Amino acid sequence: MAADLKEMKSQFLEYLEIEKGRGVKTVENYDRYLMRFLTYAKVSKPSQITEQMVREFRINLNRSAGVSGTMKKNTQNYHLIALRAFLKFLRKRDVESLNPERIELAKTGGRDLDLITADELNRIMKAPKGDSLAELRDKAILELLFSTGLRVSELCNLNQDLDLTRDEFSVRGKGEKVRVVFLSSEAKKAIAEYLKKRGDMSEALFVSYGKGSPKTKDLPRLTPRSVERMVKQYAVKAGITRKVTPHVIRHSFATDLLGNGADLRSVQALLGHANIATTQVYTHVTDKHLREVHKAFHGKRRA
Repeated sequence: MAADLKEMKSQFLEYLEIEKGRGVKTVENYDRYLMRFLTYAKVSKPSQITEQMVREFRINLNRSAGVSGTMKKNTQNYHLIALRAFLKFLRKRDVESLNPERIELAKTGGRDLDLITADELNRIMKAPKGDSLAELRDKAILELLFSTGLRVSELCNLNQDLDLTRDEFSVRGKGEKVRVVFLSSEAKKAIAEYLKKRGDMSEALFVSYGKGSPKTKDLPRLTPRSVERMVKQYAVKAGITRKVTPHVIRHSFATDLLGNGADLRSVQALLGHANIATTQVYTHVTDKHLREVHKAFHGKRRA
């Protein structure tokens, strides 16, 4: 990649982080997607990027090996979204390149949700039964995930300074946006019991306990990957064969609210979705009244 194009990419990534307020992980993903295109295209100047080149890149992505033999359409679109954003950035700076409007995203089917039943959720919640620090921590994590709908990264970034005399606290989510989430009585109780037994010096709300870790040690913050493994283990312990992740519990949080009558806009705010279209993916599994409408009004004129 030519030095000027490399510099433009660096400026674009800085623009995403500073001016657009994108998270570090998002910027890293954009960098990876762009690098894949630029490595494939072997261009030295933005003006050399053509529609034909993008089309050939899409074919290359589509044929990239995956579980099914091809890359998922959504993953292909992530690459195109990053490239389109980069081209828009160049256009704003009057740099000659391909018109970003010429790039169309691949059509995808409706998003499938990984959902668990209310009974399965209850079994997971009851899976941590002991009073060890690790089990009290895990109980608090599960209750907090379901009470707030937090993303796993948001949960791992929490500190011990939560005010448990209140039923709410603020969390900084995607794009550095701050939203308010709410604590259930079960979550408050579980967190309080966990913190009461803590004796370490770490500021993190949830920490990792290695074998023989002293309570007074400045213990490391729990990572999202560790939380994912923990949730998976309790799902297996609860006898659930399907895949369960922290994000599945976030889905349960959303569908529970909508299924009990919450409006879509409120759920959007609680989840921290920038676009309500993202929240609407839940509605097809929560419109309980449609069954009642069908039962009440369908087929009444038949003999």
